[in-house]
Amino acid sequence: MNRIILAVTLCVSALVGAMGAQAADLQAILRLEGEPRERALIEGARKEGKVVMYSAMIENQALRPLKEAFRQKYPFIDVEFWRADTRDLINKALAEARARNMIVDVIEGGGVSEALLRANALEPFRLPGATRLPSAMVDPKGYWVATRLSYFGMGYNVKLVPESEAPRTYQDLLDPKWKGRMAWTGEAETGSATMFISFIRGWMGEQKAEDYLRELGKQDIANVTASPREVVNKVMSGEYAIALNVFLHHPIISAKQGAPVASQPMDPILGNASVMVLAKNAPHPHAALLLMDFLISPEGQEVIRKADYFPSDPSIEVEESVARIVPSKIGMQLFFLSEEELFKSRAKSIELQKKYFRRR
Repeated sequence: MNRIILAVTLCVSALVGAMGAQAADLQAILRLEGEPRERALIEGARKEGKVVMYSAMIENQALRPLKEAFRQKYPFIDVEFWRADTRDLINKALAEARARNMIVDVIEGGGVSEALLRANALEPFRLPGATRLPSAMVDPKGYWVATRLSYFGMGYNVKLVPESEAPRTYQDLLDPKWKGRMAWTGEAETGSATMFISFIRGWMGEQKAEDYLRELGKQDIANVTASPREVVNKVMSGEYAIALNVFLHHPIISAKQGAPVASQPMDPILGNASVMVLAKNAPHPHAALLLMDFLISPEGQEVIRKADYFPSDPSIEVEESVARIVPSKIGMQLFFLSEEELFKSRAKSIELQKKYFRRR
């Protein structure tokens, strides 16, 4: 028995020692600049052989092209990815952290940083390429960097809602003719009823926001237990006329494929950034940093643009088809909700959601 205890103790000590050495090695690399940093990352990544990313980006649309482009640059690094919605990304990463068996290196998506940060599951990092991004796209504490932007608004079925009658303002959503004809997701972290409520509170102020939400609650909005993308699908099929607080580019992509759906931005446009974070005790830290460098490089941001997402680098022009939902290009204001603001407002917004929008 004593031999077993000794063996277990030695294994645990070795594991803790290895983790401590890995963290020290990572912090030493983060202090490097230029060519020495690149050389150290490449040497370490060759030994690691792969990198694992969990992401909310659509697999065939973005993740596979990103993997191919990254492998062309670093053919000695295999890229493994797992695609899921934000809540599932967080839960999977937290489960690995609790088990002290990290599989993931990089987590990317909207709303992923705060929950993981508060669980002490993230490692701070620094990327030289982040200096090209606006300050709002980079966490001053070093725990996240934005990979892409998202804009939210309304989508509608063009067969059920003539363009001339489509709501143009948030006040228009209170028109009684839309009662029982609108839907949103009640479950997702981004593009959800909760996020919409946080936006309204931040934009209008607490009292005016609750007055507005009370009236909007009378519209009998359907709470769909699915992703914002699925809400758009239900509008396309005619199950509902209007989708609220969906990703504005989703209806545009579907309309290009012949679906009877259109986007309608409303002023101000709600915006949010999807970010990437580095898992604490990531098993492939060198390859992870190379991948993170790549995701915000001009090459990586170009792949993101071609996938019909909105690059966090403002120097990368978006596709013409989606330019009409970018606030700066259509003369509308952007109301940007940061990761921290979304997290802080979440509890109160859920309370208001339950109070006014749990009827269907």
